[in-house]
Amino acid sequence: MDKVRVRFAPSPTGPLHLGGVRTALYDYLFAKNQGGEFVLRIEDTDTARYVEGAEEYIEEALEWCGIIADESPKKGGKFAPYRQSERRDIYDRYTAQILKTDYAYIAFDTAEELDAIRTEYEARGDVFSYDNRTRNQLRNSLTLSEEEVQKLLDEKTPYVVRFKMPIDRTLGLVDIIRGNFTVNTDTLDDKVLVKNDGMPTYHFANIIDDHEMEISHVIRGEEWLPSLGLHTLLYEAMGWEAPQFAHLSLILKPEGKGKLSKRDGDKFGFPVFPLNFTDPATGNVSKGYRESGYLPEAFINMVALLGWSPADDKEILSLDEMAKEFDLNKVHKAGARFSKEKAEWFNHQYIQKTSDEALLNILKNSDLNLTLSDDKLLKVIKLMKERATFPKDIYDNGKFFFEAPTSYDEKASKKAWNDETSAILEELVSNLEEAEFNAENLKQIVHNFAENKGLGMGKVMMPLRLSLVGELKGPDVPEIMELLGKEETTSRINNAINNFK
Repeated sequence: MDKVRVRFAPSPTGPLHLGGVRTALYDYLFAKNQGGEFVLRIEDTDTARYVEGAEEYIEEALEWCGIIADESPKKGGKFAPYRQSERRDIYDRYTAQILKTDYAYIAFDTAEELDAIRTEYEARGDVFSYDNRTRNQLRNSLTLSEEEVQKLLDEKTPYVVRFKMPIDRTLGLVDIIRGNFTVNTDTLDDKVLVKNDGMPTYHFANIIDDHEMEISHVIRGEEWLPSLGLHTLLYEAMGWEAPQFAHLSLILKPEGKGKLSKRDGDKFGFPVFPLNFTDPATGNVSKGYRESGYLPEAFINMVALLGWSPADDKEILSLDEMAKEFDLNKVHKAGARFSKEKAEWFNHQYIQKTSDEALLNILKNSDLNLTLSDDKLLKVIKLMKERATFPKDIYDNGKFFFEAPTSYDEKASKKAWNDETSAILEELVSNLEEAEFNAENLKQIVHNFAENKGLGMGKVMMPLRLSLVGELKGPDVPEIMELLGKEETTSRINNAINNFK
């Protein structure tokens, strides 16, 4: 295979997890780095766990992230269809093919029969495995005569197709990230390739699809590493060239051992899914990064560095910059620990890089009660975005621009207000009546007022800020005054004076 072709093949059994996003991203970055193609394939053979709406969720999530497939169920392509449920005739053809080899056999054992055998093994302290030690004592085409097999088939007896694992072979396996290792076939069981409903399992369907779609590299999570021996042998059985494999390490929970889970997100207060997901069975909503105020560029940048380090330890990279630098050989073998604080740091960095106009559009498309004109909103954004981690922070931290204070912080009041303060502010208000209301002029007026009265600036600025904001926080007071305008500024000062009388 000369051309690089990779695929992301999720199952529509629920929302896309952070780890799944990373797998899709690494697939995408590798393809773009190599001038190759990125395929989205939906592996929906597990009908029992299928979740309504999950496929659409996956597609929308990837699009929000900027991970755009070259071929997909929605876009199509020369290897369509891209849903496994629509490829049954292809699988049937290859099922017939592998049954003609010595690598597969038909098994008629019922679930009840296998459960009984497991119980027998457990009773004597052993564990049952359908493998090269036990298959010759079970009800399958290896132990039954051709006539018996045909009779059972004619009677429509349910059966599965199992892989016939070779006896005592040492497999030399290669992983791009983890290097070379060996597996002995005696440690592997005879996996089911085709279920009794005629649909292939993941193991068989994915190697058929990867072959048919000319996939050159399979990048997937480390949970599939134990299946690499079986998959390598399946390629051998079919007489096909195997792709190269790369197994990604886990994304670890913020504290302790183990894989990051939704439970960790609930415990520590962060999302584990890219978008909100509503469970169709319960109606419960799981929070997503998009709805939590993360910018897609920040989210993807954060995800990319959970297991990969670009040159010179750069941290802020666009999707294009990541694609230019991405190297599978530099993906870490060890698990990457997720950090809520680091995720927020990335979002803060991207908020600062985002234009005021773009942030205005984000705020206007939110459910916030924005009562100011666009011109004034742009000024609020300019004043407040420096400390914002999320777009909503601009509103929350600058709420005093939208609503006059109805109360005053007790601690700040004791610090800023004394018996003389009301008289000082009453005189200042009279000086503002004819003033030109721009920040530079207002700064000079307040400065001259304090100087002429022999007052320190704090004696004027602190109560002035408290009057306008309700607390001792916010940007420069003259900037606040300009944006509020003369009428609102003087109204707020007078309200404060009346409050403290």
